[in-house]
Amino acid sequence: MAKIKIVVVGRTKEGFLRKGEAFYLERLKRYITAEWMEVKPSKIRKGSRESDIMAEEGRAIETGITKRDHVIAMDPSGKMYDSPGLAERINKLLSSTDRLVFITGGPLGLSRQAISSAHEVLSLSPLTFTHEMARLVLLEQLYRAFTIMRGEKYHK
Repeated sequence: MAKIKIVVVGRTKEGFLRKGEAFYLERLKRYITAEWMEVKPSKIRKGSRESDIMAEEGRAIETGITKRDHVIAMDPSGKMYDSPGLAERINKLLSSTDRLVFITGGPLGLSRQAISSAHEVLSLSPLTFTHEMARLVLLEQLYRAFTIMRGEKYHK
């Protein structure tokens, strides 16, 4: 069975978002082996450079990735798809790789290194979301993609 892994920085703080993540992760598991990995966020100290914080978090994210994975970085600079287009792209990727790994940054986003080392970069929307909200939107769109692939009625 194909696999998806979602690597995120830190635990979601908002309870309603955690419930949403659990809801869509459980639904997603009907279609695919799905794993959620939280890596420890870097402490933001007075005088810390944002680039250093993101680089440290990027190294933590790398611990969840293997050489065989197809890595998709979530970043506003990435390619945008409509829902059927995303379903088509995921379907194509799953036919040629063992596991898709979606990586998301913390409040500061992903480091340039994390973005450049990914196989591709995906944007959810031109709108700005908190990093925690973006996780939920990603999970919902992954679930929607699988319902589209199966021809189910969820997508309208």
